[in-house]
Amino acid sequence: MGRKKPPFAPTGLKRKGPSFPLPPPCKRRRIPAPAQPTTGWASLPDDIARQVAVLVLKYDVVDYIAFRGVCSGWRTCVPTPRDPTLRARSLRPVGWVALCDGDAVRPDDACQITFFHCKTARSLRVHLPELQRHRIIGFTDGLVILLHKRDTTIRVLHPFTRVVVDFPSLVPVYHQLIKNANCLLRMNAAVCTSVSSTTSITVVAWFPWTPVVVSADAGHLSWEVIHNSMDLLNTLPFQGRLYGFLKLSRQIVQVYPPQPLGAVVAHVPQKFGSPYFCNYYLVESDGHMLLVVKSSNAVGSDVEEWQRYTFAIFKVDVSLGRWKLFRMSSLGNRALFICKDRCLSVSAKDLPSISSNSLYLSIPLPDPVVLHNLSNQSFERPTTLCQVHNAKERIRSSVRPFTLADHLLTYCNHREWATGLMFHEYYFIPQSFEELWKKIRIQASEVRISRMRK
Repeated sequence: MGRKKPPFAPTGLKRKGPSFPLPPPCKRRRIPAPAQPTTGWASLPDDIARQVAVLVLKYDVVDYIAFRGVCSGWRTCVPTPRDPTLRARSLRPVGWVALCDGDAVRPDDACQITFFHCKTARSLRVHLPELQRHRIIGFTDGLVILLHKRDTTIRVLHPFTRVVVDFPSLVPVYHQLIKNANCLLRMNAAVCTSVSSTTSITVVAWFPWTPVVVSADAGHLSWEVIHNSMDLLNTLPFQGRLYGFLKLSRQIVQVYPPQPLGAVVAHVPQKFGSPYFCNYYLVESDGHMLLVVKSSNAVGSDVEEWQRYTFAIFKVDVSLGRWKLFRMSSLGNRALFICKDRCLSVSAKDLPSISSNSLYLSIPLPDPVVLHNLSNQSFERPTTLCQVHNAKERIRSSVRPFTLADHLLTYCNHREWATGLMFHEYYFIPQSFEELWKKIRIQASEVRISRMRK
């Protein structure tokens, strides 16, 4: 008897055709089916889509970008969010702050930044190749201000649209006025509205230990010295301008644009004592400028040092060119994170883990974070158990997960944030941390200051 054929052809063998031949294809012309009417959100009329887009953009530019990405119809009927000048504040990521990963990796080395929206608690990790060969030196309205490590040019980056605006090199300013590499490494900068051009922005830069303030418009070839004797303590970009406090004084100054009649615009009352024993902080809160005055309180010896402070909060009225300070007794549902580098105001209603009507601040103590509740005038130390060293050696690894308050206070302390370290753990780095110090020195040496061309 012959061998039975297997039910399936083995691999590599050609299968036979079907038992019955297939019918030949029909040669009749096929009539296309009638087009179905467009339904759903894609059929929204253009005028209504534009009105919705205006409301979405008023809330947040990131949501506006997502709105345009829904369909081609919506994308073509509303304007692009890519403002090449970065001048329109409505197209900036206002309300987004940068979080720290706490792994000692600089965000500019990782080319990634995690952004957090203070109203919705939404977080986005954004990959930014533009950070290569740059140092992050500041933020304004969510815009990232960068310093190039090789030619010291300044660049302003929109992290969500990837629009960049370039500014000239700081080499001439450095050789003529600064002459200190540490000043350049610790410099600060802010974005302001240009007063000389309606199509560009202005970057204002200042340096620690050097009373020099310079500015430049986009497209200009050089920096202009606008102040040569202004030693700034705390600054605030507000309504396109830049304000600040002079060190060891009670004077609020308008840094940019320069005023022909003098930079001083307001004085803090003398009843808070000598400015040697006070700290002043400017912060934008819910569209208003606030002034926080921290002064020492001479209380009994039974009170610990970190509780010996009093605070006064003022609402600053800048309308009609007249500066007036109105004392505030409560912040309502808001909380303020205050620091010399930058300050932040958030709503505890949007972020339930944050204490309302409170101040989060840092003081030079082994436990640097202090929470002051204005309702009952109480003090807390929320990071007592979060210290990773005893000022001599490491006693435990990094304490994770970090709280939202830890992240927001680290954002306000730019030096630790830019290094990739959480402020409440590494506000003071012991000299025994040799590997960490070596890494910081290597990163600082990457900034090269070229010689001036003759």
